[in-house]
Amino acid sequence: MRICIYGAGATGGYLGVQLALAGEDVTLIARGAHLAAMQANGVRLLIDGEELLARPRCIEDPVEAGPQDYVIVTLKAHSISGVAERMQPLLGKGTAVVTATNGVPWWYFYGLSGAHENRRIESVDPGGRIWDAIGPERAIGCVLYPATEIIEPGVIRHIESNRLTLGEPLGRITDRTNILAGTLRNAGFRCRVKADPRDEIWLKLLGNLSFNPISALTHATLDRIAGESGTLRVCQLMMQEARAIAERLGATIRIGIDRRIAAAADVGSHRTSMLQDLDAGRPMEIDALVTAVQELGRLVEVPTPTIDVVLALIQQRGRTAGTYGREP
Repeated sequence: MRICIYGAGATGGYLGVQLALAGEDVTLIARGAHLAAMQANGVRLLIDGEELLARPRCIEDPVEAGPQDYVIVTLKAHSISGVAERMQPLLGKGTAVVTATNGVPWWYFYGLSGAHENRRIESVDPGGRIWDAIGPERAIGCVLYPATEIIEPGVIRHIESNRLTLGEPLGRITDRTNILAGTLRNAGFRCRVKADPRDEIWLKLLGNLSFNPISALTHATLDRIAGESGTLRVCQLMMQEARAIAERLGATIRIGIDRRIAAAADVGSHRTSMLQDLDAGRPMEIDALVTAVQELGRLVEVPTPTIDVVLALIQQRGRTAGTYGREP
């Protein structure tokens, strides 16, 4: 099976090592010093007290890879629009594109029955550029829970979790999703398949929507945000607003807000990805995690007063840092 991981940073590299060691034909697409190190020395993964080494094909230009069975996109959501056209050489007649990104996915309304069926989401897919270039019929939704980090170019450390969930936007279980799930399980991942991944997307999004921007604004870790009454209340209000939007769109969030917050607090003194991006001078995932929720709230006429305030603040923080509103 030919599997390409587009955006093989920490999470993508982790997936790539495990799949390559399981015998799959894996191509990693990356750039910069990380790519150069992987090409020269292979990809090193520090996991469970071991160091694993894999040597998948590592490239920058998708033309070198050709059509794939699956393309797993592990880019930050705001980067996808800029590479959608570059992905074309990877897309054969039956290629599936697995959207392993945080936030509201660009295909969210594809096949979703109701007044908004097949609507494009401007904040994550301006002008429908991704929708038109990739095609929503290729999409498989993916919610990833592993925490990983690049500790030096070509070297990835796994911190926790090997869970992920797959599901089709059209709300049915298909052979292509089952095949990929079996492949991932064979590579050591705990992979669930759901007929519709939207419930799971919202469950993870509740945490990302609130903890990420609050952490970037305050430089506080998860345990401190959840442990102090003021920031805890902001999280609760943002989650309540988002849950109301999800339910208006037909989604069901299977655990309560207090439990969702407790799960984040249990992670401890973790610096969110948005805070890490801010400190590193990289663009933050503001639009997929926060702006899109505001957009959906306005669409279904659910007020989002707390989300609106936090969004305005984190957008201004991004502009001040010089990283918001442009491609990385």
